[in-house]
Amino acid sequence: MTDTHCPYCSLQCGMRLRTTKGVPEVTGRDEFPVNRGALCGKGQTSAALLAPGVRLTAPLVRDADGLREASWEEALDRVAAAMTGTAETHGPDAVGVFGGGGLTNEKAYLLGKFARVALRTRSIDYNGRFCMSSAAAASRAAFGLDRGLPFPLADVARTGCVILVGANPAETMPPAVRYLRELRENGGTLVVVDPRRTRTAELADLHLQPLPGTDLALALGLLHLAIAEGHLDEAFIAARTTGWTDARAAAMAHWPERVEALTGVPVPQLRDTIALFTRTPHSMVLTARGPEQQSKGTATVGAWIDLCLATGRAGRPLSGYGCLTGQGNGQGGREHGQKADQLPGYRSLEDPEARAHIAGVWGVDPGALPRSGPSAYELLDSLGQPGGVRALLVMGSNPVVSAPDAARITRRLGALDHLAVCDVVLSETALLADVVLPVTQWAEETGTLTNLEGRVLLRRAAVAPPPGVRSDLDVLHGLAQRLGHTTGFPGDPEEVFAELRRATAGAPADYSGISYDRIAAEDGVFWPCPAPGHPGTPRLFLDRFAHPDGRARFTAPSHRPAAEEPDDAYPLYLTTGRVVSQYQSGAQTRRVPELTAAAPGPYVELHPDLATGLGVRDGDLLTVTSRRGTVTAPARVTSAIRPDTVFMPFHWPGEGRANLLTNPALDPVSRMPEFKVCAVRVEKAALPRVRETVAPATPVAVGV
Repeated sequence: MTDTHCPYCSLQCGMRLRTTKGVPEVTGRDEFPVNRGALCGKGQTSAALLAPGVRLTAPLVRDADGLREASWEEALDRVAAAMTGTAETHGPDAVGVFGGGGLTNEKAYLLGKFARVALRTRSIDYNGRFCMSSAAAASRAAFGLDRGLPFPLADVARTGCVILVGANPAETMPPAVRYLRELRENGGTLVVVDPRRTRTAELADLHLQPLPGTDLALALGLLHLAIAEGHLDEAFIAARTTGWTDARAAAMAHWPERVEALTGVPVPQLRDTIALFTRTPHSMVLTARGPEQQSKGTATVGAWIDLCLATGRAGRPLSGYGCLTGQGNGQGGREHGQKADQLPGYRSLEDPEARAHIAGVWGVDPGALPRSGPSAYELLDSLGQPGGVRALLVMGSNPVVSAPDAARITRRLGALDHLAVCDVVLSETALLADVVLPVTQWAEETGTLTNLEGRVLLRRAAVAPPPGVRSDLDVLHGLAQRLGHTTGFPGDPEEVFAELRRATAGAPADYSGISYDRIAAEDGVFWPCPAPGHPGTPRLFLDRFAHPDGRARFTAPSHRPAAEEPDDAYPLYLTTGRVVSQYQSGAQTRRVPELTAAAPGPYVELHPDLATGLGVRDGDLLTVTSRRGTVTAPARVTSAIRPDTVFMPFHWPGEGRANLLTNPALDPVSRMPEFKVCAVRVEKAALPRVRETVAPATPVAVGV
């Protein structure tokens, strides 16, 4: 029996894995403080992915007849030869690396080091750019530091009011919902901002349904009311912030009636919201992908932070702004070097002191480290293009399903000279690869992850991997050796973590006081933790913010429309999201029978008024068309959505692939694509009426 953590979302729920007669079984751990024994359906069924026949167990290489099994030596030789040949012909930046927010801290760290030392390429980024980057950018600008939640999740239940913006934890991280219920049991209130009446919105005291893409105007309107109705904390503004004059002017340009016209949220609801938020001494704003996955996501999150700062709801106990990080290691994955502009510990790649420190740990000349590279979408869009990436290593991501304007990215992947993919299963991206490397998964490897609270956790190996499967660290070790680096890329995770500790010493995300033994003894340690005797930092900013002068910065944004608004040709808004029984691109959860039975395929959620106008009944096939593509999926008619908006979940490939429609317009600061807003038209398909019968991904055995 092994104490470990769930492989899915950023809660990293504590679980216990035991094997009975060769069959692994999962139970929750009551003593782990985040989930207190609770597990969602994904966590409860996570052991199903350990079964034979579900996952890859031998390397695959592509010949004229397609993919065939190969030895590890042949597979690694092919990848290394492609990397070397591409760099010699086109330069080192023509070799790219694309990582994932589910990789352990050790993998993320070594992947960044591999790109910058073994490949000497600037072409590295990861799929976390598609998840938390706008909130991270806004938090760094305002507070000087980004940690998803600057306080433990348990504080949510003890505050007075939570405004939850574009988040649906009832489906994305169900064990966290207990904190929202406890909030209300303790006399607090919950306001949910979402164009849909989600399962989470059903729990709210007040649900605001703004037009997609107008969260920025909504936040500014609430700040306007806080000013007009005398809810400012003038002493806090004077003592702990800068930039208030500009922020005040920006808010005053967004009076309630203007905000109602922009957002569709009635003025009385705006007034009720600010009253709930300010009548209690403690309150919070929590955002997720709704406001963040926009071409103005950084400004939008900045406006919500401005509301917290102006009312003294930041840098104080039981108050503040936080981001509900999505992916399993979305926090740690963006801290340790797989992001295009960052070195381990949240150090900037452009900071000479940071470059010198990391170069010293890595034993290289600081001048040899590449500069910042292209962001995730820009990297993917460069694939196979003149001057772009020609050979790509993908580790822990499935961009064929998850990237915006997915048909374009699929074509770009197909234009590569060489594609290598490390994965547990034969994902849609792996199906395009020249080499597929089968790697260990959560229960077969040891490593650390950092959950949404900044709590560094240890996920322990509980079962042996099948013969023929290697860890991602072993893959990087083998490739580095073939590229002439015989040291510096160990396969042992604890050895990698020891180097990570040295690399992060003195950095914003300082892990130097954290060890495997300490994590195990304390069930997690909050960073920053700069020394072995340091208690860790569960709550940030109580004494000062992370800017040199200790003050927070107002950002003073102004509303602007989405990059693509509806018109006569595309008269409706599309927004996308998740369902409770699937995760991210679905590459793994679509292979679990119980989860597939609960959520078998894509659908289009639309309001009854829109359905009546289209002559559509529940279950009829619809086509949804944007300027980038067309998808087909069954209708799901519900009054829970606005009449001018349709919703699609994004977990499936094929004809219902929602990201065929989404807009890659990028936030100018975070480079986040605008997944959450685009213009579409919806029509009844000239096909028979069906009931969500899209087949799940077929389990893949060796030899495919």
